[in-house]
Amino acid sequence: MIKEVSLSLTPQDSCSPERIRFLCAKKLHMNFDDISSVRWKRKSIDSRKAPVRIEAVFTVYSGRDSYKGVKRTEFREADSTRTVIIVGSGPAGLFAALTCLEHGMKPVVLERGKNVHERKKDTARLNREGLLDEESNYAFGEGGAGTFSDGKLFTRSVKRGDVSKVLSLFVQHGAKDEIMYDAHPHIGSDVLPRVIENIRKTIISYGGEVHFSTKVTGLIRDEDEVIGVVCADGNVFHGPVILATGHGAHDVYDFLLSSGFSLEAKDVAVGVRLEHPQSLIDRMQYHNDEGRGRWLPAASYRFVTQAGGRGVYSFCMCPGGLIVPASTRNGELVVNGMSPSSRNGRWANSGIVVQLKREDISCTEPLGMLEYITQIEKKCFNKRFMAPAQRMTDFIEGRQSSTFPATSYIPGLVSSSMDDVLPSFISSSLRAGLKDFVRFSRGKFLCEDALLIAPETRTSSPVRIVRGDDLCQIRGFYPCGEGAGYAGGIVSAALDGIACAMKIRENYYKK
Repeated sequence: MIKEVSLSLTPQDSCSPERIRFLCAKKLHMNFDDISSVRWKRKSIDSRKAPVRIEAVFTVYSGRDSYKGVKRTEFREADSTRTVIIVGSGPAGLFAALTCLEHGMKPVVLERGKNVHERKKDTARLNREGLLDEESNYAFGEGGAGTFSDGKLFTRSVKRGDVSKVLSLFVQHGAKDEIMYDAHPHIGSDVLPRVIENIRKTIISYGGEVHFSTKVTGLIRDEDEVIGVVCADGNVFHGPVILATGHGAHDVYDFLLSSGFSLEAKDVAVGVRLEHPQSLIDRMQYHNDEGRGRWLPAASYRFVTQAGGRGVYSFCMCPGGLIVPASTRNGELVVNGMSPSSRNGRWANSGIVVQLKREDISCTEPLGMLEYITQIEKKCFNKRFMAPAQRMTDFIEGRQSSTFPATSYIPGLVSSSMDDVLPSFISSSLRAGLKDFVRFSRGKFLCEDALLIAPETRTSSPVRIVRGDDLCQIRGFYPCGEGAGYAGGIVSAALDGIACAMKIRENYYKK
């Protein structure tokens, strides 16, 4: 027998399998010993008021029925006559590759950066010494920008494809199965590299190819069809192309535009990373002066408001995390947040960003928004990738900070006014928005130890590579994922990669 049970649990009860089993048995009017196993189906934290509750749905098994585990995807040996060229190894590219293998096609993944182990060395060097490898960093390399992120898997793109399949593929490659039921699933920056490496091993073991330090510099065309790519080292690869390069690859936009492909500018959002002590966020969100205690995870928050006629909102919140330099070119600075699976760090950070519309800057050219954002990143750059910073209290009061609290940002901080490093209409909306967030939290969000660190400019791609209903711009060319302007996170990018691979199967290799 298999039944579902909904329970509202105390945090302590939610951490006790025996207690959960007892409560399930009680609600179902069953004997405790008649239950063979209990599995989580959904889990969310209700912290709207004290005391905090865990809202849960469980699947209860008894008799001959038992849990069969997360459904695994079966892969087939790649057929070298059915090749698909995949440019980029972020979530869009990797899930396109896995989909190819599921249907017997041969993925050839071309990644400009290094493998995940070499990337770790390069990001460590960037933090310690301020030395940026422009091809191997927090954005470029195996797994893309998502590899060294919090690994958040929450998405609203539920109509774009099978989200549960994406999650199950992550579990199949080493992620914990809790991502299947958590309302806000995440993998963690310490676990994601191993998962990404396992995906690479799957691709290779079934006959696919993965090439590192292989930078694609152009597309090969035969009249109105793309038939392959050419690389910086002179090598060429033939087949229909999925372009999944991420929105940090500015050079890709350049060669596409110069080659006559259609691109268009997009609205984006820019702002800062806001860092608080995690203990303050725990106290604020869990309505408890003692913080989260033993049984609750590090708390997160989500704020949204309107200020100056534009949206201001929190973005990519990283509980227990740290802020890192996510630049891809020397002389330019962008910061991003990440956190480990345990989320046990001293600090919490989130992007606090303001809508930037094309009409704000009279943007008429395809790369106009990209160029505008690049100028912000150049203005914020300091030696060794030290970041402009200001205490939250000082920013709201309009004064420069003379000292800083401890921070997770390793390269160091430079005392700056956000009014100087950000466009004035952005900083004014940011200030008004933060005042609203303080009001929403009844003043708890504002503290001396909260820091604004600039700039957060990579919330989404400022460019869209135009494609039609068939997901391609011209035959054989499938722009994909965040960099193409069709996704906004790990899961949505993965879904787009799956969709593009399936379109190639339909249009090229269905027989």
